[in-house]
Amino acid sequence: MHMLYDSETYSVTHMLANAVPTESPSGASRDSASQSVVVPTLARHGFEIVDKRAGKEVYLDGSWAELFQQHIVAWQLNTPTQEEVEDTLEQYAELAQNPVVVH
Repeated sequence: MHMLYDSETYSVTHMLANAVPTESPSGASRDSASQSVVVPTLARHGFEIVDKRAGKEVYLDGSWAELFQQHIVAWQLNTPTQEEVEDTLEQYAELAQNPVVVH
C-alpha cells in the first residue's frame, strides 16, 4: 500500500493486493514436490480514492484502475497543478458510494 496523494480534500492510495512476498507468506500454499512457494499470478492492483469532504471512498480495479494509471503516467510526464489533479479526482470521486469507516 502506497500513499500517492494527500490533500485537504482527497487522498489516493495504491493498493498492491498480490505483491510478491519476500518471506514465506501465511496465505500462500507450498507445492509438496518442490517445496516452492506458489504465488498468485494475476496481479490485482487498485487505487482507493477518498473524498474527505463527502466522507466516501471508491476502490478502482480492473479497467478503472488501468484508466487511472494512465492519468498517473501522464502526470509524471507533465507535472499538473494541484487544481488539475483535484479536478480529475473529483470525476472519480463521483463514483464513490462507500462511506469511510474507521475500525
